[in-house]
Amino acid sequence: MALVHVAVGVILNQDRQILIARRAVDSHQGGLWEFPGGKVEPGETLAQALSRELREELGIDVGKHSPLLQVRHDYGDKEVLLDVCTVWEFTGEAAGMEGQALQWVKAEALANFAFPAANAPIVAAVQSLLQS
Repeated sequence: MALVHVAVGVILNQDRQILIARRAVDSHQGGLWEFPGGKVEPGETLAQALSRELREELGIDVGKHSPLLQVRHDYGDKEVLLDVCTVWEFTGEAAGMEGQALQWVKAEALANFAFPAANAPIVAAVQSLLQS
């Protein structure tokens, strides 16, 4: 089984709310909420992949960002390596460019949303990061 390398953005607005997106129903883990991002293409750096994916999915341009954590998870039918970055600054207005629902939420409200299993460490890391 091939490992799928994914660039993930924990995007914060001026109110320190986090942007989450609903996965397409017909996709892997469809209907669940996620932190936006996508596959790292061959020859791309993590920063390039993150910038490209967030521009394509949300119509925003990444500014200041920093690494948050890496998560490796085996779903049985697919194994993923999530390279997660906190996006502290961006330009543009986030919109669901692929028709996906978006929502800005406070860190403590993340527990109210159903995420894929691989996202559990991300939720914990975000909550810890924003409590400080």
